[in-house]
Amino acid sequence: MGPLAMHMGVHILLMNLVAPLAALGTSRIRQEGQEVAASMLWLATLAQLLALWTWHAPPLLNRALEFPSVHLLMYGSLFLTAVLFWWTVFRFRRERCWQPIVALLITSKLYCLLAVLFVFAPRALYPNIAHAHPSDGAPVLNATLADQQLAGLIMLAACPATYVLAAIAIGARWLFAMQTGKPQPNVNPGEEAWS
Repeated sequence: MGPLAMHMGVHILLMNLVAPLAALGTSRIRQEGQEVAASMLWLATLAQLLALWTWHAPPLLNRALEFPSVHLLMYGSLFLTAVLFWWTVFRFRRERCWQPIVALLITSKLYCLLAVLFVFAPRALYPNIAHAHPSDGAPVLNATLADQQLAGLIMLAACPATYVLAAIAIGARWLFAMQTGKPQPNVNPGEEAWS
């Protein structure tokens, strides 16, 4: 596994496992709080997507993979925007559950788009990784392209599953509450999905 695939594995663990669990834990601690405004959800969604796409622009990702301090800054900002996103998703209740479902699906689609770019790019998008991990010429570039494709496949496997499954869990709970005619209890919609 190359440096880009390893980076993607850590990135996915932070944004798709640790961040939702941290947000869920924070939501459970502060259950008495008010629901958030829809604008907060869309701001959190935009912040997460901007952080993801900005940090994966070739100049920034190359720099992050070359310098540990930049890499930590990257992980920190991706993690914090993910926690904010998941925290807002878990704060929606009752008839407003459709809003986090839409945010989850939009986020999933844009993650998939980035992953598809990694997988199907005809050349390495991050050729400087080869300079950071030198070898003897052409095999490095092939290894870099293979590493990039593996990173994209990891994203394609993990990211949509997390976001789409969360949307399905929230939607199923919402539809079940509408079908039974019972009002949803005043708890976070993501709690049952992540418990």
